[in-house]
Formats: sequence, C-alpha cells, structure tokens
Amino acid sequence: MQGGHIPTPLFVLEIWKACFVGLIESPEGTEELKWTAFTFLKIPQVLVKLKKYCHGDKDFTEDVSCAFEFLLKLTPLLDKADQRCNCDCTKFLLQECSKQGLLSEASVTNLMAKRAADREHAPQLKSGENANIQPNPGLILRAEPTVTNILKTMDADHSKSPEGLLGVLGHMLSGKSLDLLLAAAAATGKLKSFQGLWALFGAVGSASLFSVAKAASVRALLFDISFLMLCHVAQTYGSEVILSESSTGAQVPFFETWMQTCMPEEGKILNPDHPCFWPDSTKVESLVALLNNSSEMKLVQMKWHEACLSISAAILEILNAWENGVLAFESIQKITDNIKGKVCSLAVCAVAWLVAHVRMLGLDEREKSLQMIRQLAGPLYSENTLQFYNERVVIMSSILEHMCADVLQQTATQIKFPSTGVDTMPYWNLLPPKRPIKEVLTDMFAKVLEKGWVDSRSIHIFDTLLHMGGVYWFCNNLVKELLKETRKEHTLRAVELLYSIFCLDMQQVTLVLLGHILPGLLTDSSKWHSLMDPPGTALAKLAVWCALSSYSSHKGQASSRQKKRHREDIEDYISLFPLDDMQPSKLMRLLSSNEEDANILSSPTDRSMSSSLSASQLHTVNMRDPLNRVLANLFLLISSILGSRTAGPHTQFVQWFMEECVDCLEQGSRGSILQFMPFTTVSELVKVSAMSSPKVVLAITDLSLSLGRQVAAKAIAAL
Repeated sequence: MQGGHIPTPLFVLEIWKACFVGLIESPEGTEELKWTAFTFLKIPQVLVKLKKYCHGDKDFTEDVSCAFEFLLKLTPLLDKADQRCNCDCTKFLLQECSKQGLLSEASVTNLMAKRAADREHAPQLKSGENANIQPNPGLILRAEPTVTNILKTMDADHSKSPEGLLGVLGHMLSGKSLDLLLAAAAATGKLKSFQGLWALFGAVGSASLFSVAKAASVRALLFDISFLMLCHVAQTYGSEVILSESSTGAQVPFFETWMQTCMPEEGKILNPDHPCFWPDSTKVESLVALLNNSSEMKLVQMKWHEACLSISAAILEILNAWENGVLAFESIQKITDNIKGKVCSLAVCAVAWLVAHVRMLGLDEREKSLQMIRQLAGPLYSENTLQFYNERVVIMSSILEHMCADVLQQTATQIKFPSTGVDTMPYWNLLPPKRPIKEVLTDMFAKVLEKGWVDSRSIHIFDTLLHMGGVYWFCNNLVKELLKETRKEHTLRAVELLYSIFCLDMQQVTLVLLGHILPGLLTDSSKWHSLMDPPGTALAKLAVWCALSSYSSHKGQASSRQKKRHREDIEDYISLFPLDDMQPSKLMRLLSSNEEDANILSSPTDRSMSSSLSASQLHTVNMRDPLNRVLANLFLLISSILGSRTAGPHTQFVQWFMEECVDCLEQGSRGSILQFMPFTTVSELVKVSAMSSPKVVLAITDLSLSLGRQVAAKAIAAL
C-alpha cells in the first residue's frame, strides 16, 4: 500500500466513501442489495485479506480505526446513507469489522458513541411508511449464515424425501429472499456453490425417480425452481459465475449446455438454427401433440430436460401452423397456457428461441412471434397450478424481460411484463430516443464536469455509449471535449473524471489514446494549437496516467472484453506499428562491440538503427504485445520530436508528458513505461531547461543496465 504512496487509512477511507455513495445512489431492488452485500460483507472480508499483506496486525487495526475516524467527519454522507437504508449504517459496519478482527472492542465502542452523538442532530424520517421497512444491511447480514445452511441442505441426499428440499427452495423464492440470499452468497464467494442445483437436475431430470402423481409434481417443481434460480443467477451476476470448471470426460450438466448455447445474453447473438435447438423429431412431435391436444400437461410422463430442449422446434411448428392458418389464435392461447401453466422453465426456453428467431426476421414478419412472446410473458390465471406458482412467475417475468430487452428495443415493441414491485431493469433504456449518440456523450460529460463526480447512472450511460460507438469513437470524442476546456481548474477536474470513465475499459482505451489519438495530434501541425496550456498539460497528464495504469495491470488478469479481442489486437497492432524487432543476440553484439557505444547513442546527429535502442529491448520485453508496441512507437515519436529543429506546442506537450512520467515514477525504476524510451532521448531531454537536472536524468534512465548508467553519466556530465 505504502509503495503506491497512499497511506492505508486514506485508502480504506476511499473504499468506504465509494461504498456509501454506491448505496445512496443504487436503484431499488437487486442493485441496492448488491451494493449492501458488497459494503457490509465483501469489503470487511477483503480488508481481512489485505491485513495479511500489511506488517503487524496492531498497525492495520489502527489504520482501519483511523479510516473510520475520517469517515465519521463526513456527516452528510453518513446521514444520507442512514436515510436511504433506514438504519445506522456505521453501526452495522463497525460490528462486522469487529467480528472480522479488524477493530478492537475499545475502538468500536468509541466510534459508535461518536456516531450516535452525531445522529441525534441528523434529519430524521418521520414518515410512517418507512417505519415498516426492514433495513437491508440487517437483512443481508442475517442472510449470510442462512446461505451456508441452504448449501448444506442442497448437498444432502434427497432421494428419500425430496419434499424437504422443495420446502427450502420454495421458501427462497418468497418476497425478496432469493435476491437477498444471492447477494449474500455473491459477496462471500459462495455463489459458485449453487452449482449444487445441477445435482438436482440429475436427480429430477429422469421420470424414473418417482412414479406416483404427487412425486411427479415434486419432481416438476424441483426442476422448475432450480432452472429459474440458475437463470436468475446467470442474468444478475453473469453466466461465468455458475459455469463448472471444464474437466475432461465429465458430462456437462443439462442447464450449462442450454445456457451456453440457447440463452440470450447482452452481446451474445444466438443462431436459431443451431443444432441445440433441433433435437429428436419424434420427441418434438409428441410434445406438439401434448401441447395442442391436452387440456393440461400430464406430469407423470414428462422428462423435463427433454421437453426444454424440444420446445424450440415445437414452437417453430406451432408458429408455422399459425402463420398458414392451420391454427387459430384460440389454439395458440391454449398452447401457451399449457407451456407456462405448470413449469415456467418451458416458457423461458420457448422465449429464448423466439428471441433468436425474431432477430432473423424482417420488421414486417415479426408480429406473430412477438405476439407469442406476449402470450408467454403473462401469468396463467387458473386454480389448477402447482405450488409456488406466483413466486415462480415473478422470477420468470424478470428473466423474460432481460431476455427480450434488446429485441424489444430494436423493434420499438412494448410488452407488459407482470410488475414485481421494483424496477427489475434499472439501467435499461437509458439513452434518450432519437438523439445522436455524440450529443448524448458531450452533454453527459458536460454534466459530470459541472457536478465534479460521476454518479452510477452516468457510468451506465457512458458504458452503453462505449458499447455503441466503439472505443476509438468514445475516446476521441472525450479527448476533443477535454481539449476545448480553457479553465485550468476545470481541465484538472476533467482529467480525473476522464480517468475514472476510461476505467470502463482501460486497456483498450489506452491502446487507442497512445496508439492513434496522440500520434495524430503530434504529427498534424494543423492540430498543434489544441495542445496549448491548459488543455495540453491536462491531456499529457491523462495519457501518462492511462499508460501507467494499463502497463501495471496488463500483466495481470485481462478483462473479458479484452480476452475476446486479444489475438486480433496482436495482429492489428503489429501491422499498424511496424517496429524494427531486433533480436536480443544482435543487440548484445552491437552493445559489446566497443566502448564508444555510449557516444554513438548520445549523439543526436546519428539517427541510425541504434537511435531506437531502448532498455525494453535489453530486458527482452515481448514486442508482440499490443501495449508494449504502442508505447515503443510513442516514445520513438517523442524522440524524433525532441530531435527535430521545429519547436511549437507539440514539443511543449512532449515536455509535459515526460515531466508527468518523472513525477509519477520512482527514481531509476526498472520495468516502467520509460523503458520503452530510446537512450538517445536522454541527451535531447536535458537540453530542455525544465528537465536539465541530475534528478530528472536519474529518474528517466534504467540504472540497472550498464548502458543506462553510461548514458546517465554522460548526460549529467553535459549539464
């Protein structure tokens, strides 16, 4: 922590501040529960792990206590959070930190007393409606041990009394229990354990398990609740959190196969003709007959996983019959009632295929498919439904709403999903209709610049715009906004805001900023005027921050968005930035040939191959990596600008860029972005008055290399 120059108490304080802002701003429903679980369960556990890396338990507990002292001074923030959550948030947080051994009892008592005194002056909510609302923090903290008990129940053998398990799962569905339990499980890393529901699929998937009617209804319900829960988890937390680890030879569970190939998700386009949608034709025919002829589904003869895999082909046959006038709308209503009447999973599988199918149709061909989705989306008003039907319909509606959102937005179609009492999709449809996205981007940035911080809603709008416009469009237009700013205090604020916005996809934004936008500005003389101070200084600062952030993290875990493009990136950036990829052996021969190498390298008149030699090549850094390539290219450009005889705002910009690098980096650090700077640049830089000091020379040269030390010594001697 100290290595990054951030004192631990301030670091912890920033985490708490972010958590409280997230809590205050989160939309009601799932998002609010996620933030609550993250704040009160996840962060204390993260701090416990952090404690192991810090020297001395006593020091760390003192740091956490100090962070809380700072936090208590932010009375308006805490009051607002208490109002939102209808409780004393600080008290819950202190209790949880004490439980995790992050605070001493004396600290907790002292801090609670201080907050209690402050709360006496806080604006109280007198309205009766809030008095009955149970505070989410308390609910989440109580839900955490319940998750452990439920997972134990799932692991038990249920072949003898499946009704007991059904009672547990049914109870999870009531009210907001499911979202509470899932939020607690996600925050404590137990979400993966819900894979245990797949074991149920194995148990309930075959009809041979039970033969009597009652057992058949229990089997249907266990299948349905498990399926709906897993869909809900995949949509709320991402499908990757419940995918099993790939093990060779192991049979892939039914739900996993279905989810990967048949379930619509954001950014995933499904092929309605995929083999997964087309099972054995005899099973499809019997399912069509069953749906069309029966007054209601016969549970005993159903194999639910087979029905779920056959439903897409059955729906296509039914659609064709309806399109060709063989079936009337009344028959379609009976069929859709049969599909959703007993087991909601069938309706989910049917709509999943319909969504993929609608995408392939012209606007004028979509009416009947959309009508069928509408029929499947509403609940069945009948007394002859299975247990927990209302609870299952609420989850089904939420799943269908997420599945259909993209298609409905494209076709401007309205489908009324049964209200669940909360806004199930809080961040959907954020962009104003019929407005150019560039206008939305500039307006949004102007608003956050005026306000001075980026709220949750704005972050979601920026993320949507990044998806829609692409990284280059997004980054280029925001940089243009920065360069328009002429007030110094606003440019500094804009840099901090842009840096936070760019964190949406820092790796790709950095590649575009350093590889395309900066070179474009530095090599086009008609744009040099835009690099004047203060916007030029601000852009230099932003570029260095992004470069350092990406370079320090890109060796770690790549983002999912980045993983998808990585191979293409390598090819793109090798063709875009053709560098002289000299072999290390060739380099070493060049360096060891004679003692005069340092002279050659320090001489600005010699622009041969050696002028591009940098520390990164001596450390044999992988130059196939796009970021390394872009950095090397940028420093070559900087070197040529410094060595040229033309001065102007672009040379001033380069100076600001290098000054920011020096400010941000520790002296003589190996493996920083400056290792990509050619050695020849050093002698050019020290000619700039602001940078002609031994401290700067030592900061920008790699002193772990013999050649680096020679270059530094020569440059210092020339000062």
